[in-house]
Amino acid sequence: MSQSLLKAVGLLDCFHSKSELSLIELVEMSQLPKTTVFRLVLSLEEAGLLVRVKRSSHDVKYRMGLKLLELGNRVSEQLEYRKIALPYMKQLNEKLNELVHMVAIEGNEAVYVEKLDSSKPVRLVIKVGKRSPLYAGSGPKMLLASMDDAVLNNYLEQLEIQAITENTITSKEALLEEIAKIRERGYSVSKAEHFKDTVGFSFPIKNYNGTTLAALGISIPITDYSKDKEEVIIEEIRKTAQHISTLLGYSG
Repeated sequence: MSQSLLKAVGLLDCFHSKSELSLIELVEMSQLPKTTVFRLVLSLEEAGLLVRVKRSSHDVKYRMGLKLLELGNRVSEQLEYRKIALPYMKQLNEKLNELVHMVAIEGNEAVYVEKLDSSKPVRLVIKVGKRSPLYAGSGPKMLLASMDDAVLNNYLEQLEIQAITENTITSKEALLEEIAKIRERGYSVSKAEHFKDTVGFSFPIKNYNGTTLAALGISIPITDYSKDKEEVIIEEIRKTAQHISTLLGYSG
């Protein structure tokens, strides 16, 4: 990625604590040379990502532009399914008191776009925005299994598998076998493949034309696992994912 682009994004990140910043403040917070900050600010201003607030010749500051709001709204529109799913994720979370999460594909990775924590003292903690390889974890594997074969084959050709835990699938042959199992049963299971001492289960969320938009899952501490509990969790996720998919127009 372009270093200039990374630096520009870093400048925008400076506005997390203050709504308006001067050039001097941006230089201090970013620790970039003044000439670099000045050049990047001009570019961001031209793009509408920053707006100059000039109260006097000696009092010039910048704030984030409405262009960012426009871009954010576009992202929100792409994640409309998240808004629809959230109330039912909350119901699932309240009913089982387990970590409920939703992941979606971005590039060749899975991204956690929503999560609701368990109130248990021993629990997995996942942050929204966390990324994961598609070959590890119940949600990511569900997304991988939902790919068209041509897309899947292209992904596998470029894939370099790295073990995250001792249970991570580390060969493409084993991964293909796992994908076949997921497709056959309609859901994915992960036993400490991405997060140590954690068992996860995920089902697909589909839209009106059957495209998988995301994977809805639950993760529990491996110490809480039992076959009976697995059956209850799988049934509850299945019903919830099916209901959300129906609301998104899926009729399969």
